[in-house]
Amino acid sequence: MENPIIITDRAREEIISTLADNKIPDIYGLRVGLKGGACSGTFILGFDTLTDSDNTYIIDGIKVYIDRKHLMYVLGVSVDYEEGSNGSGYTVSAIEIKN
Repeated sequence: MENPIIITDRAREEIISTLADNKIPDIYGLRVGLKGGACSGTFILGFDTLTDSDNTYIIDGIKVYIDRKHLMYVLGVSVDYEEGSNGSGYTVSAIEIKN
């Protein structure tokens, strides 16, 4: 399978920096998933360890864990990092598919 999600260059830099600055052990990866129902759910993003129900992907050098139950809901999402007047942080957004 191709990479199920997209990590922007800016997000990649911040993820690598966060892992290094906080001395987060190599057993941790970036968890991408969904909390709540498929229609009313919100994306989750954080550093976590592998579980038995996860698929593991290496995306642009970043270890990504996605629970198999969440995979169909996160396919094609984009992880970005934005800095603005209200602060900075990661964003997760679905990408529109145009026919």
